[in-house]
Amino acid sequence: MKKNSRPGLKWFTAALFVLAAAAAVWAFTTLEFDASVEGTAQRIRDWGMWGVAGSIGLMVAHSFLPFPAEIIACANGMVYGPWWGGVITWVGAMLGASFAFALVRSLGRPFVERMVPADQWERMSVWSQDRGGAVLLVARLVPVIAFNLINYVAALTGISWWTFLWATGLGILPLTILLSILGDRMLAMPLWAWLALGVLAIAAWVVM
Repeated sequence: MKKNSRPGLKWFTAALFVLAAAAAVWAFTTLEFDASVEGTAQRIRDWGMWGVAGSIGLMVAHSFLPFPAEIIACANGMVYGPWWGGVITWVGAMLGASFAFALVRSLGRPFVERMVPADQWERMSVWSQDRGGAVLLVARLVPVIAFNLINYVAALTGISWWTFLWATGLGILPLTILLSILGDRMLAMPLWAWLALGVLAIAAWVVM
């Protein structure tokens, strides 16, 4: 019974990916999307009561298409304030990461399992179950490591769904809060504050 249901799940996951990609392409072309913080914030305002759903949808699409999610996060802070802007960004990022993880795990992992010898795959699975959560959490805390790349690589290992969710949710929280605060105060911050923030960000990156 399981063997018959597995192809259906793969096709369903692939269909979700196609729909998300198509929606993102439509948003960026038909709606003449302005890839700046102010332009993105204005677009979210134009969506009115659908702005929250649209912002979450953009964050989901970011997990499949190469555009900076930091712009959306700052725009959410600018439109909804640091608290609700952060919540909206976090929810959208978690949904996007979950969709990407499900897609690669259902379509890509079977291929990897066939290519990697059984003994090596077993060792990698044990390692990822024992230490995968800590490694994933540290990777999420380092902004220079691509968010989407972590989703794809994690799905190919033996990391469980629960480990992926808690490590991702906790790991993206600091940057999400920071970007929401920046978006809320972006227009009012003086130049010296931006310079100080940049120095602090570089120092934190070097330490990590």
